[in-house]
Amino acid sequence: MDIKPKNKIRVLVADDSALMRKLIPHILAKDHDIEVVATAVDGLFALKKIGEYRPDVITLDVDMPRMDGLTALKHIVAEYKTPVIMVSSLTEAGAELTLKALELGAMDFITKPHDAISVHIGDIADDLIRKIKAIAKVSPTRLFTAPRPAAPLQKSPRRIDRTANKVVAIGISTGGPNALTYLLPMLPADISAGVLIVQHMPPGFTEVFAARLNNICKIEVKEARDGDMVIPGRAIIAPGGKHIKVKKTNLGSVVIVSSTAPVNGHQPSVDVLFNSVAIEYGHDAVGVIMTGMGEDGAEGLGRIKAARGATIAQDEESCVVYGMPKVAVERGYADRIVPLNDMAGAITEAVSKDSGQLTVNSYQ
Repeated sequence: MDIKPKNKIRVLVADDSALMRKLIPHILAKDHDIEVVATAVDGLFALKKIGEYRPDVITLDVDMPRMDGLTALKHIVAEYKTPVIMVSSLTEAGAELTLKALELGAMDFITKPHDAISVHIGDIADDLIRKIKAIAKVSPTRLFTAPRPAAPLQKSPRRIDRTANKVVAIGISTGGPNALTYLLPMLPADISAGVLIVQHMPPGFTEVFAARLNNICKIEVKEARDGDMVIPGRAIIAPGGKHIKVKKTNLGSVVIVSSTAPVNGHQPSVDVLFNSVAIEYGHDAVGVIMTGMGEDGAEGLGRIKAARGATIAQDEESCVVYGMPKVAVERGYADRIVPLNDMAGAITEAVSKDSGQLTVNSYQ
């Protein structure tokens, strides 16, 4: 067997589509730091080739014959602890299966192009290369998140006439679905702030993701719609492919959904949300930046801090990818740095304190 240079990221592509088994290696060949060492037509072949080729990262189709992606993923996580990127279709069923894969231990996902000459191939290529490079560096100990909390009792009805005098804005990316699945159920039903979230996701996934979270949280969780009211006990997630901002009006704070150009390469962008929160809420804002690659949200967190709002960053040890929080911390924008299992407490403490009075407590 030909052993490739150790400095290259070794990738195994598992997909029953002959097109994808040609397209993904073609995409990855454009980057000199990545090499596809093998392909597999289904989960069974993938498991055999993992042992033979020892890849650093696996791209894994969700829907395959003989052994599907979810079944193969369970074996990969348990036996090899190799980082996995799921390859998903842009359907509701595909979204459900992809989110399930993330719960089972997949690190991230990409969506399949409709055809090999899709006008979006360039975007998919750049996204896939960035994700492979980010997760190839992840220690196996970070492949697992804290246990998922038990589902709470049925929610109490929300009063939409209640204005949220404070807002919690959360920015998150790679590793985010599992982190939010852990964090949001821990927020109390009577939290006195509205919650706004930007999770980097493509269109077609955030509505399903919000619905899954709503089923296990004490607070209400929904995908943003233009004009949604920001009220205590409600978490609103930016739709994939669109930005969200917050705007105070005479009737209360509302969410503005827009399709303007990507910011920092993202749509939705954390900076877009954080900047509006800094302007509209100032010292009544709590900015939270969590696991994810890149630097989207770092400057926005700095603007919240400059407006005397409270700022919190997730610590390195509990991040799947310590990118976005790292940049914010290095620039001095985080008042507190806390692990994922303490994040709900840090948020509720920040919300309960007098405006602008969060105690600075860097490393916990």
